Parts: sequence; structure tokens; C-alpha cells
Amino acid sequence: MQQVSVLERSGLSVSVKGAERVFAGGVTALQALDVEVGAGEFVAVLGPSGCGKSTLLRLVAGLDFPTRGNVSISGSAKPQAAELAYVFQDAHLLPWRNVLRNVALPLELRGVARKLRNEKAIEIIEQVGLTDAIDRYPAQLSGGMRMRVSLARALVTQPKLLLLDEPFAALDEITRQRLDEQLRHLWIDRQMTVIFVTHSTAEAVFLADRAIVMSKRPGRVILDQPIELPIQRRGDLRATAEFAAQMHGLYQALERGGA
Repeated sequence: MQQVSVLERSGLSVSVKGAERVFAGGVTALQALDVEVGAGEFVAVLGPSGCGKSTLLRLVAGLDFPTRGNVSISGSAKPQAAELAYVFQDAHLLPWRNVLRNVALPLELRGVARKLRNEKAIEIIEQVGLTDAIDRYPAQLSGGMRMRVSLARALVTQPKLLLLDEPFAALDEITRQRLDEQLRHLWIDRQMTVIFVTHSTAEAVFLADRAIVMSKRPGRVILDQPIELPIQRRGDLRATAEFAAQMHGLYQALERGGA
């Protein structure tokens, strides 16, 4: 796979300026939050539980709105729905649909003809390595396979912005690392913008261009660190001194932030 420079990437840019989110009862999840994500960047977001990481994703997705401040995507407060995809921690697959029909669902809901939506679904199923499971149902799949189906379903619309909320957190370490590598390759290939929430410093360093660390609630940015590693990353990178050095700064920030 060819390396992609920053200038060659496409995707949507995200701007969060002075965002605050106060919930019922006066609980402040986010406070004076400023985050800028350039088109085509892969940004990981870390922080202690309850610091507002998922709230940030919901604000960017338009599923929630800031109490104060502004959230915009490529200069627009309301991007086209087809340009954005969201992957949750649980796969949320329809148990009565096989892999092909689960992946094709977003296209079906948009009125895409069956032949075309199946062709597009098969293409992305091949990319996530699930061709042999295309006729299986969710109950017949492992946890890692279900998450790959969820990822394929998100990518089938060719989104320009992909939001992921700890999608691999419940998986075993080996499966998680393999999916991290697969996601990294898909990002390079598709040149989309990605915001990835995780609790794992190793996952953040392996996947991202930049890592943002948030403080305990109310969440605010306490570190915005570029990840200075090659664009192409293999699993053995995790055992290098360079990888450990990148993790060190994130770990220190997490300690300061109350993780």
C-alpha cells in the first residue's frame, strides 16, 4: 500500500471551540473545550472514565449539542449524513440479517438498488477480511468478527469522517491489535478523517497522527501530542523504543489528568 502524505489526504475537518456541555442536575461533562482536527487526520482521544470523550463524539456527530460554544464540520454545523459514520463499542448488528445484509443496510436505507448495494457491501467485506463469513449471522461470529462487520457497515457509505467510541475495548489483546492494524490500513487507503476514543495509550500511539488527552470531568484538553512514527505501521513497531517514547508522554498526561 502506498504511503499517503498529509497533503494528499481528504476528509472533513472538525472544529470545536469553547464547547461546554452541562447535563440535567448541573453535571458539566465538558468545559471550554477547544479541538481542531484537520481533513484526513487520525486523532485519538484519551482520558479517564467520565471525562466527556463520548460526549465529544456525540457533539461532533450531531447527536447532541453544546450548552455553550460551537462545533462545526468543514465550516458547516450540519454535514451531510452520508459523509459521517459512527462505530460504537458494541457492534449493534441485526441478528436476523447475515453479514452481507448487515453491511448493506445503510445503502438499503438510502434507496440504493439491491445489485449495487450488494456489490459495494461485498467489496468492503473483502477489505475487512470477512469474505468467508459473508452468509453467517451475528450469533455465528466471534467478537472480533462482529466488530469487523460493524466497521464494514460504517465504511460502506465511504464516509469522509469516521467516529469510533472504544470499538475494540471488549476484545482480547491479539484480536484488538489485529483490528488496529486493519483500521490503520483502511484509513491510509480511504484517506478519511478519523476520531478514535480509547483508554489504551498503546492503541492511541499505534493508530493516530495525534493524541489528545483530556482531564477528569469536566473534560478539557491537557495534552495535544503529535505521534511521530512512520505512516506505515506493523505490529512489531509496538516493541520499539520509539513507540515507548511516544507512549510515555501520554501516560504522564493521563496521570496529571486524573486517570
